[in-house]
Amino acid sequence: MKEIEIKPLTREAFAPFGDVIETENAYSFPINGGKCTRYHDLAKIETTGEKARPMISLVRGEPYPLPLKLTMVERHPLGSQAFIPLTDNPFLVVVSAETKEGPSEPIAFRTSPGQGVNIARNVWHGILTPLDDVSDFAVIDRGGEGVNLEEHFFEEPFLLR
Repeated sequence: MKEIEIKPLTREAFAPFGDVIETENAYSFPINGGKCTRYHDLAKIETTGEKARPMISLVRGEPYPLPLKLTMVERHPLGSQAFIPLTDNPFLVVVSAETKEGPSEPIAFRTSPGQGVNIARNVWHGILTPLDDVSDFAVIDRGGEGVNLEEHFFEEPFLLR
């Protein structure tokens, strides 16, 4: 089983797969009489297809222990999928580039407190993988008609450390 090293999540490293959602170095400005700061336009939400619409959900996830065996990735051809943590617990973000044979070897990132991600439409990615403790997330993705899920099972699993 091939091992995949888990890297820290950065905007630059994640850019080919979507957006890192965080306040650090984000465009911001005061609102509400200067009592709030708006961190503006942090991710590109994508929806396409019949009766497409963005939707917001809440998800509570149980933690996964490391090392973790990765057997599958999925993608959403009709819309992006954003995960915004509501706790400071880290989570794992696994993505793969598209190749002629399907998804490439996965890349794994560990979030820091305050970081979320928006996985671009049609990007291969692992499932939501909280670490350390039960974690809550706001999820912004596509609602509407049509099949918006494709799964790929690897012939040989990867071990994430």
